[in-house]
Amino acid sequence: MIIRSAPEIWEAALGQLQLEVSKANFHTWLNKTCGQNYQDGKFVVGVPNTFIAEYLGRNQHSLIEKVLTDVLREPVKVEFSVANNTEKTLPGRTNLPLFNPRYTFDTFVVGNSNNLAYAAAAKIVENPGLAFNPLFLYGGAGLGKTHLLHAIGNRAVANHLAVLYVSAEQYTNELVTAIREKTTDEFRKKFRTVDILMVDDVQFFAGKEQTEENFFYTFNELHSNNRQIVLASDQSPKSIPMLKERLRSRLEWGLVADLQSPDFETRLGILQLKAERDGVDINPDVLEFIALQIKENIRALEGSLNRVVAYSKLLRTMVTPEIAARALEDIVGKEPQLAIVTPNLVTEAVAGTFQLTLSDLRGKRRDEATVFARHLCMYLIRQETDCSLSEIGKEFGDRSSSTVSYAFGKISDAINNDPLLKRQIFNIQQRIHSTRARN
Repeated sequence: MIIRSAPEIWEAALGQLQLEVSKANFHTWLNKTCGQNYQDGKFVVGVPNTFIAEYLGRNQHSLIEKVLTDVLREPVKVEFSVANNTEKTLPGRTNLPLFNPRYTFDTFVVGNSNNLAYAAAAKIVENPGLAFNPLFLYGGAGLGKTHLLHAIGNRAVANHLAVLYVSAEQYTNELVTAIREKTTDEFRKKFRTVDILMVDDVQFFAGKEQTEENFFYTFNELHSNNRQIVLASDQSPKSIPMLKERLRSRLEWGLVADLQSPDFETRLGILQLKAERDGVDINPDVLEFIALQIKENIRALEGSLNRVVAYSKLLRTMVTPEIAARALEDIVGKEPQLAIVTPNLVTEAVAGTFQLTLSDLRGKRRDEATVFARHLCMYLIRQETDCSLSEIGKEFGDRSSSTVSYAFGKISDAINNDPLLKRQIFNIQQRIHSTRARN
């Protein structure tokens, strides 16, 4: 492998680290680091201050060495060095404003998994306190809650609204400080006079009686004055344990909207938007490959694209599905072993899609729809299995290798000129692999 500069190597490593640690840890400890130097098996990571250097050295040293070893394909020793110009050496990694300018409604990819949450979030900014109050967003990590909160914040600022965004932990810490320093009047003014109050990770309130009681009164005062309240959590209000019933009922007053794992179309849209936003010229086949492989959440999806792009830069090669597979091999390899794709599995998926029987596909029916489905089935068996042309021909009533070759070529040519057919094929492939996972 061709070794590139330390900053490029570190960008590749960050793409993997983004998948290995939580979002909060990544932004707190890794977001403002840089690759300073790589020589004689020693890699120097530049960090903003000694506090971060000590934390990474104590808590993430072995993980970072493992990731760099994976990237470079050779043993690496890591050192952390305070770099006064860390910010300048990392294009695009600057101190974030209160709301991330990249997290807007325009950059949020809407799909079946999140359309209600998106629509509600967009509506409350135009009519704060009147549409859905409170708006409660919930879902697993990396599914878009933070994006929507920042989108609300950015739109609110543009509309000249007073908006405050805090985590439940931050709210709690500020309350404790206010009580200790006898500044509760200032605390109350800060949180109860805004047009929109957004609180993330609301589940953190559970079991903290004094915080719960204080927030209960904050909620009531804001709500009675038609001030908008937006809350986010990793679970619905009724699923948060140890939460007092009177606060739970308040959280459910308005609209509760969940964000689920994105489907294939949404995952592909997210990757397309990210590639466009980052100025990355990448083959659609690669994006489709990543979208098929990475399914858990948006953060993992975007992190995987970062890793693939960085990996191709390290190798000084174009990004292809094969390069993407190599870049992600250890991630994809962590998934459980699946059943082998067989010709019968493919045939069943195609038959189900076109509402045909297996005998229709394998028999002598010659109507246009059946012939097309048969050709498509031959193409997919060739793509998804190791079967030879003659073996595929035997699956379809001892048809010749030339017949299979003709079918494969016909579908291959059609794909290049018919995006609907391309999408249909990917849908069938999803069906195949979904059935494969259950077997």
